[in-house]
Amino acid sequence: MCWMCDHPDATREDYLATMRDMINAYGWAIEGVERDGDHPPWAYTAGLAEHGRPELVATGMSLPRAACLLNEMAAHLLHAPAPRPGQQIQLTGGPLLEIVRVVEPTAHLTVAVDLCGPRIRALQLVHADARGQWPWDRWYRGVRGGQPVLGPRAPEDQRRLIA
Repeated sequence: MCWMCDHPDATREDYLATMRDMINAYGWAIEGVERDGDHPPWAYTAGLAEHGRPELVATGMSLPRAACLLNEMAAHLLHAPAPRPGQQIQLTGGPLLEIVRVVEPTAHLTVAVDLCGPRIRALQLVHADARGQWPWDRWYRGVRGGQPVLGPRAPEDQRRLIA
C-alpha cells in the first residue's frame, strides 16, 4: 500500500517531508508507482539532482526489483560519472541495461520535481528481457503492459557495452 493510503490524514507536503528526510539520510529516495490496470509498475529516484546527478528511472519491473536496481545504480552514480545514453551495462546477477535519456522528466518524476525543481535531468535504465530482447525489439517479452521507454534510443554509433 502507498504511504498516502497508510496515512489518510496526511497531506502531500507531509509526504514530501518524509521523502526529504530519506534524501537527507541516504542521499536519495525511491518513489514507486504501482501497476494500474495494463500500465506496468515503475519507480524513480528523487534527490540525486541535489548532488548534480541525473535522476534514474526504471519501468516495467516489480517495485522491489526496481528499488534494488535504482539503489545500486544511485550509490554508484554518487561516486562515478553518469552513464551516457546508449551505454549498455551488464549487471552481475542482474539484467542487461541500456541507458536512455528521459526527454521530459517533469512529466514523469513529479516527486523529484517537487523536491529538486523543474530543471532536473533523468536517465532511464532500460532492461532487456530474460532472452536478451529490448522493448524496441519485436520479440520482447516483459511484464504485462510492457516497458515504456521515456526517450529515444541513442543512435547506433553511440551504443556500446561497458564493463
